[in-house]
Amino acid sequence: MALIQCPECGKEISDKAPSCPNCGTPFNQKKYCKFCGGLIDMDCIICPKCGKQVEELNNNDRNIVINNNNNNVASSSAAAYASVDSDRVYGRPKNKWVSLLLCFFTICGHKFYEGKIGMGFIYFFTIGLFGIGWMVDLVVLLLKPNPYYV
Repeated sequence: MALIQCPECGKEISDKAPSCPNCGTPFNQKKYCKFCGGLIDMDCIICPKCGKQVEELNNNDRNIVINNNNNNVASSSAAAYASVDSDRVYGRPKNKWVSLLLCFFTICGHKFYEGKIGMGFIYFFTIGLFGIGWMVDLVVLLLKPNPYYV
């Protein structure tokens, strides 16, 4: 047993005393974790350094609430995603070569083939956006994989 000074009143008291008998100042008592050996507070049940439980819970102890809810719905949405029609998931598959031939010979046919009716009419009335859009589409269609999805 050693004597220490109280931080409030400065009188010497025992290091085993939970509080100062003169002024009543409580002391932070410490204990050692039996797993990692770290110095922890006396009322710790779980070591903050290693995360292991150092004390058994009694019925007298306060309740510990673990708020760890997992509301992940990925498994149910994955099943719904897999059951969706493949045309709606990936788009409609189109043959690259059919679209390229329609683009080359009709200027606007590839847009109608892809289902882009509005762009088809714009290409028809502007002659492929004055030829520039038509040339860009030829190069882009050559670089697309077969089949590509729209």
